Amino acid sequence: MKMKIRVCQGVGGILVVTMVTSFIVMYSSSISKDGSPPRSPLSSPRRNPPVSATSRAALVGYTSVMDRKPLRMHCKTCSLVTSSGQLTGHRRGGEIDQSDCVIRMNDAPTKGFQQDVGQRTDVRVVAHSSLQRVLQSRQQLLNGSQVLIFWGPSSCMRRDGRGQIYNTLRLMNQLLPKLRLFVISRIKMLKFDESFKEETGIDRKTSNSWLSTGWFTMAIALELCDMINLYGMVPPDFCRSSSHLTVPYHYYEPWGPDECSMYLSHERSRHGSHHRFITEKMVFSNWARTLNIHFYQPDWEPAATMTGGNSSAPARSGDPRYRPSQRASGNLWTVSREQISSLATVNVLGSRRTEQAVNRTLRHLAE
Repeated sequence: MKMKIRVCQGVGGILVVTMVTSFIVMYSSSISKDGSPPRSPLSSPRRNPPVSATSRAALVGYTSVMDRKPLRMHCKTCSLVTSSGQLTGHRRGGEIDQSDCVIRMNDAPTKGFQQDVGQRTDVRVVAHSSLQRVLQSRQQLLNGSQVLIFWGPSSCMRRDGRGQIYNTLRLMNQLLPKLRLFVISRIKMLKFDESFKEETGIDRKTSNSWLSTGWFTMAIALELCDMINLYGMVPPDFCRSSSHLTVPYHYYEPWGPDECSMYLSHERSRHGSHHRFITEKMVFSNWARTLNIHFYQPDWEPAATMTGGNSSAPARSGDPRYRPSQRASGNLWTVSREQISSLATVNVLGSRRTEQAVNRTLRHLAE
């Protein structure tokens, strides 16, 4: 805990020192000659705009930094864009921008990558550790995102004056009052931990794991969206193949680490704090068997069941997040129990538990 506090204080101190002057410069440079703010980049047409804040029920656990009001937002279709190098060169940008809402993570840029990742951003989910990088790209990221949702340890996010990251966010909002900044509450963070343990059998803390920003973003999207189109996420068994495509971990860092090397090193590590990327992907795949989640670039579908046969989870007609029907069998990849074990995942959901797990997850997130 002391280490977390020191890290938060160190990061927060650097941010506070550099941010005031940088925002003053940004303000002066962002005003055009006629005295009006610069225009936002042209956006692709949306099929349906997000439901207005006043007509949507509050999403519990996401609190405004400025006025402490809850987030009110809803989208029928969402493009959840990962930061994976899988997106490079495939020109899915126009398709991504067609969704009602586009969700991105951390400091992933759009400028210079529009053809592959799109140019719109409606929601950006940011880890406390990525705040400094977001500020370094503030002219693009902070002016282009309608909603920013930040997550971090409670020691960084406390509101009593000792939460360094929260203090920085407050200052950001005072300097840029039009920004819609939200933080994930401590209770909500605990619910995310509980969901991870229920889905996998793994206790995050005792396994020295940190949930990834991808986990938080997917959980938020489940509450925000009726349908999720997820771009850039590989299947859970992708990195086991010796012939898998080698791509950078981030599309905007072409000389950075290899994606699969990053996934496997984190998954196998038992010392220090690491993400369980492959385990999380296994959970997302299971959710997609029942919920309205689709995977693109690479395009793939979850197996009807992880153990063979057809899924026993019935379709739900009353909730648009559920698939209208189970996908037909065909070119579906399958993962055996032996493969699941080799991926270091434990207690992965079987077909009999899928519906229970989905219901638990939705119930946890809605509480």
